[in-house]
Order: sequence, then C-alpha cells, then structure tokens
Amino acid sequence: MSDTAGQQHPLGIYLKIWLLLFVLSTLSYLVDYFQFQGYLRWSLILIFMFLKAGFIIAIFMHLQWERLSLKYVLFLPTLAIVVLIILMAIEGDYTELTRFFYFDRDPNALPLPPPAH
Repeated sequence: MSDTAGQQHPLGIYLKIWLLLFVLSTLSYLVDYFQFQGYLRWSLILIFMFLKAGFIIAIFMHLQWERLSLKYVLFLPTLAIVVLIILMAIEGDYTELTRFFYFDRDPNALPLPPPAH
C-alpha cells in the first residue's frame, strides 16, 4: 500500500472564495434593496447566481483540479440543453408572431361570450 497522502489544497483559497461568495450574495441582495426593475434586475440576479454556482462547483466541489475530460462530460450536455432552450424560446416567439400576422388576430381582443341556449 502506498504511503502517499492525497493532494492538499491551501486553506487560503477556500477562505478567499468564501469571502467572494459573501460579496456576491451581498450584491445580489442589493439588487432587491435598490429595487432595480425589468431586464437589468433579472440580468444582475442571473449573473450573480451563475458566478456563485461556478465558484462553488470549481473550488468547493474540487472541479478545478479534475481532468479536462471530466469537465467536458459535465458541461457540454448542460450547454447543449441551454442552447436548445434558447432556440425553443426564439421559435415560440416566432410562431406566436406569425399567427398574429397571418391570421390577422388582435392580441388585445376579448373572447366571444358563450352562446345562449
């Protein structure tokens, strides 16, 4: 049996990432505190969320020190799903707009009342 121990990572990197996660969480809270609205609000929330998740995966789940092939196995299917979701959202908007255009439907029209019997 081998006497070599597993690889030890410096404790300082964990404390720095923990502090960075605290700062990102504070910034995420400040988005709500300052009551940003619309796309700016959701963009900031998503950016902070992805940054925090990325740091947690890379450092605390030790993915930074894994082989590149394992990173590809984890991230390429996720990236493919995100691309397909974006394509479906674009196609959904296109389908709705073409229905309004070709069927000459007013999107603000009210439905007809049910017939009286």
